[in-house]
Amino acid sequence: MTEFEKNVFNLVKKIPKGKVATYQILAKKLGNIKLARAVGNALPKNSHFIIIPCHRVVKTSGKVGNYVLGVAKKIKLLHNEGIRIKRGKIADLAKCLYYFN
Repeated sequence: MTEFEKNVFNLVKKIPKGKVATYQILAKKLGNIKLARAVGNALPKNSHFIIIPCHRVVKTSGKVGNYVLGVAKKIKLLHNEGIRIKRGKIADLAKCLYYFN
């Protein structure tokens, strides 16, 4: 695992239940908004799904995006945390977004 991937996973661990962050939010927190795609490429390498809740990372558009265990599983996990999904998008994205301090 690279240092970048460790940094991504450490941030993802901080996203609270019932909240989501976007790839761009994570990239910005890592120091460069242009790293959003690299964040997305790091997430499938997560093998600790409970400790590192990658299902809480979504696209800036509000679409749920991909998930290593499948999109249906991601939607189910988000739904179980109280996040409403409509047609593959977070229904109240602005209310669900988590910004790092």
